[in-house]
Amino acid sequence: MDQQTQTEKQPTASAKRPRHLLVKAVVVGMLAGFVGGAASFGALTLYDNMNVSNQNASVSVTGKSAKLSKASANNSGAMTAAYQKVSGAVVSVVNLQRQSNSTTNAWSSLIGGNSTSKKQDSKLETYSEGSGVVYLKSATKAYIVTNNHVVSGSDAVQAIMANGKKVTAKIVGTDATTDLAVLSIPAKDVNQVAEFGDSKSLVAGQTVIAVGSPLGTAYASSVTQGIISAPNRVLTTSTSQQTVVQTDAAINPGNSGGALVNSAGQVIGINSMKLAESTDGTSVEGMGFAIPANEVVDIINQLVKKGKITRPQLGIRVIALGDIPTTYRHRLGIETQLKSGIYVAEVTKNSGAAKAGMKAKDVITAVDGKKVTTVLKLHEFLNQHKVGNTVTITVSRDGKLLKLPVKLESN
Repeated sequence: MDQQTQTEKQPTASAKRPRHLLVKAVVVGMLAGFVGGAASFGALTLYDNMNVSNQNASVSVTGKSAKLSKASANNSGAMTAAYQKVSGAVVSVVNLQRQSNSTTNAWSSLIGGNSTSKKQDSKLETYSEGSGVVYLKSATKAYIVTNNHVVSGSDAVQAIMANGKKVTAKIVGTDATTDLAVLSIPAKDVNQVAEFGDSKSLVAGQTVIAVGSPLGTAYASSVTQGIISAPNRVLTTSTSQQTVVQTDAAINPGNSGGALVNSAGQVIGINSMKLAESTDGTSVEGMGFAIPANEVVDIINQLVKKGKITRPQLGIRVIALGDIPTTYRHRLGIETQLKSGIYVAEVTKNSGAAKAGMKAKDVITAVDGKKVTTVLKLHEFLNQHKVGNTVTITVSRDGKLLKLPVKLESN
């Protein structure tokens, strides 16, 4: 993700009043559009230029001195108890990496892969920071759920517990499609475990809190409160579609992988992203999204058992023709005159597609007779089947339509 730096500007001081405090906050990791919440290291810098002569100034009062009431109200409520029930289970997750030099070809910039990376012989450094939730503890191990993008590309991962202790974490499994990952740490380092709640029972207007480490470990265990704006919001990108919980509880870089919690102290979602800016550049506030707990539980159980999520695939690398600018087609060697369809950039050797006779430069136009023009729709059709099923893929090759029976394999 490309990063954009935002600086909060302080209002100009009046000419008749000296400026006693100048606070400059530099926030690194905020993105236009959807924002994954991993915070870049060194996110916040504060400069305190308080006038020393005013720090020790006394205040003159006339009459009685100010007092604190002995009958102060106890303002704690349901959400305070909810926070206390889960806060010890929310950790900071640190992505540690070594510097690398990478070279990427034209196809890699569009559909991934075919890039070479050489790690330099350098020490591990903090690349980004996010959050995680301890959800299970056995005799020897404890498990943490976080976002895949929080640990993606890491050479090592570190968990910082609620008490500040730093623990080496191991990646058990990851799933880029749902943006979830599971880590393991020694059970002896865990004092509190979170409980999942039923996300299907959520209703709009329900009060929730978000717990995590916005802007990194300096603000670990931060809590923000909001409501459920929509319990089942469908988000669509060029390659995937996901149902999420929408909330107006403040979610910032570093909150990714943290807990969205109901009034009972149950985790009903894993915070994943926010919408910071609309497509026309309008600034957006109060639109955060979490992966529903019911989906989280299903995915992380599979990750612990298998280390990955098995989904049906053809064994090809593709891109939608509609996503390729006309001026870029020649550079990629695309000769077809079709304006829509799924262009096959590469066919994996010995894959189901290869065995069925599919070739690079074919254009997929339909699956089981149903027209496809986007990668999202292609995935949608394939996910309606199981590994081992055979689907009929219609491709255009040299101006002719061919129907290829492809046996789906696991990813």
